[in-house]
Amino acid sequence: MSDDSNSFFLLDERIQRFIWAEGWESLRDIQEAAIPLILEANSDVIVAAATATGKTEAVFLPALTHLLQNEPLGLIVYVSPLKALINDQFGRLEHLCEHLGVPVWPWHGDISSSAKARFLSKRQGVLLITPESLEATLCNRGSAIRAVFERLTFIVIDELHAFIGTERGKQLQSLMHRIERVIDRQVPRIGLSATLGDMCLAAVFLRPGKATSVALLESRSSHSELKIRVKGYEEPVLVPVEDYDKKEPDPVTPTQIAQHLFRELRGENNLIFPNSRREVERYTHLLNKLCTQHQVPNEFWPHHGSLSKEIRSETEAALKQKEFPATAICTSTLELGIDIGAVKSVAQIGAPPSVASLRQRLGRSGRRKGVPAILRGYSVEDMLGANSSLATELRLDTVKMIAMISLLVEGWFEPPMAHGLHLSTLVQQMLSYVAQNGGASIGQLYGVFCTSGAPFVGLSKGEFVEFVRHLGKRELLMQESSGLLLHGRLGERFVNHYAFFAAFSTDEEFRIVCSGKALGTLPVSQMLSIGQRILFAGKTWLVEDIDDAQKTIFVVRSGGGIPPLFSGGAGRTHTRVHQRMRQLLESSDMPPFLDDVAGRFLLEGRRSYVARNLANVFVIDQGREVVFLTWLGDAANEALASLLRWRGYTVSAAGPGIEVAKNESSVEDIIGTLINASVEEPPIEVLLRDVSNLQREKWDWALPDALLRKAYASLYLDIDEALAWVRKLPNVSS
Repeated sequence: MSDDSNSFFLLDERIQRFIWAEGWESLRDIQEAAIPLILEANSDVIVAAATATGKTEAVFLPALTHLLQNEPLGLIVYVSPLKALINDQFGRLEHLCEHLGVPVWPWHGDISSSAKARFLSKRQGVLLITPESLEATLCNRGSAIRAVFERLTFIVIDELHAFIGTERGKQLQSLMHRIERVIDRQVPRIGLSATLGDMCLAAVFLRPGKATSVALLESRSSHSELKIRVKGYEEPVLVPVEDYDKKEPDPVTPTQIAQHLFRELRGENNLIFPNSRREVERYTHLLNKLCTQHQVPNEFWPHHGSLSKEIRSETEAALKQKEFPATAICTSTLELGIDIGAVKSVAQIGAPPSVASLRQRLGRSGRRKGVPAILRGYSVEDMLGANSSLATELRLDTVKMIAMISLLVEGWFEPPMAHGLHLSTLVQQMLSYVAQNGGASIGQLYGVFCTSGAPFVGLSKGEFVEFVRHLGKRELLMQESSGLLLHGRLGERFVNHYAFFAAFSTDEEFRIVCSGKALGTLPVSQMLSIGQRILFAGKTWLVEDIDDAQKTIFVVRSGGGIPPLFSGGAGRTHTRVHQRMRQLLESSDMPPFLDDVAGRFLLEGRRSYVARNLANVFVIDQGREVVFLTWLGDAANEALASLLRWRGYTVSAAGPGIEVAKNESSVEDIIGTLINASVEEPPIEVLLRDVSNLQREKWDWALPDALLRKAYASLYLDIDEALAWVRKLPNVSS
């Protein structure tokens, strides 16, 4: 170890000896910076660094030193989003801690009750736990919580980015807040992440109300070069099958992509990311079939949230073992830091859900010094024809992938969303708090959850009272004559079931049903309304009805005309991505990582962009519909769509713009309506009055309608950005 390392000599001597024995030549830059800050145990810290740059050690080496230097031995609570990550960290920490005499306790659903009882008798060392298990502890152990956490010294949150802006993240905020209230002191919080688009917003999440006090440490060092190749594939135009009882012909390109993956990836460990569970199953089947045809052992394994734990574990084990190569076809379940060893390359089929997601995925490759990270992108476009959609003409899928890769290379990714209300999780947390304390007054609940520095700031006292009354109508809460709130009939039933401890709902796709026949499923991340057109299985459909509770969209075939832009899809696109797409269409530069077909797609998109004069024109009249190309993100486009819906138009947010049914209106009428609506700025409860599928989260069904709309808007609409765009429109009356 270098003599000029100031931080190394601050560590406990036993930890120094461990580092020497492990053969470390020096501390990483992030470790040098973090050790003196964390060692004092008096401040919140965020440690952001690329994957495999020593973040975990940057936290635990000083945190354990602090524990060893103070008697009695304290407690570090490490919170992970994944049980598998807890199991991995247990192996890593136990190797270190056995030399220190510090116990390490994994705690999740697969850990025996006897092991948990041993921790509860000691209550010191390192506790590795999921938010759900932490919830169960607070909910079920009530009066014992102070004793369990009386020695709590640090709370460490791994994969911080995976929590920010989610119901699970709001749950974790609330749990930390509740623990600190019970033990009556502030505990240093330490966040770890490889992917944080805005460190200041991450600090808002880590310590609500006191973000400026959070120390921010960020390492830009990376040990690997990046190799990128994007291949384009063109899907031929197929004659649509009108008879619902006949099977649609399978697309051609997945087989071609599978054949290329088979040739390129065999013999190494890799990750393949299609963009849905359905596509994971498709590519797993195609690649397994190729292994059988070539009479070689299977190397391709599926991994997604709907598979059983056993199947996912088999895939993880196949990736970890060193004897045989293995490639996982997966959804975002393998984005996070499960230890699957190094992979040679990452394949992305279609544009990823976000730039941040792509960065997280790519962090799995090139983890060894001197070994490049490899990204293989596969972009599929329909063949151009007389009836091609605007998205096909502009080759938007390919342009979006290129835009995301270019932003990734520049080091940009989406900032975290730290300001959503997350009222679904407030329902759960109130029920949990009542269970923890054997009841609560309405004033206590408001004070714990909604006052300054609490996790659910944003509700007035009047709104909160209406909220509680509605929970009473839903039989989740009931009130004694003394005013004490207790569980209602349904509340009691929910809290006593293990599924209660998870704040998030499983990611369900909407079923598409026509004339009683299920056509398939579609991921929907934007609001829908009756009368809207959607694109599914290569055909245009008209939305007749939407059943939020059953996650079902009832459709009928729409007549001819230009296909709509809207086709569902996972993830929500940031304005910066859509603006980069426009820059690419206006540029003449050819990215060097495109193959001939992908390069042709980009050139075709640019030719269409020029032919339609889209550098100067933002309106495309398609006859019955008109498309406004705003090049804003989904949140602003949904806000624009809401403004027009409020004025009676059928409209949908679609890709980089909105699509409006003209009916008897002219383009000038629609623009004038937008301008007038933006002047009035109606309240959210009016703006979202006729919108369906707002119930996205687990407890949304329990919210009063007005608060459901307010919660949705706080998470999914950017009214300010939408209004700023409208105010730049030309005044059609002049």
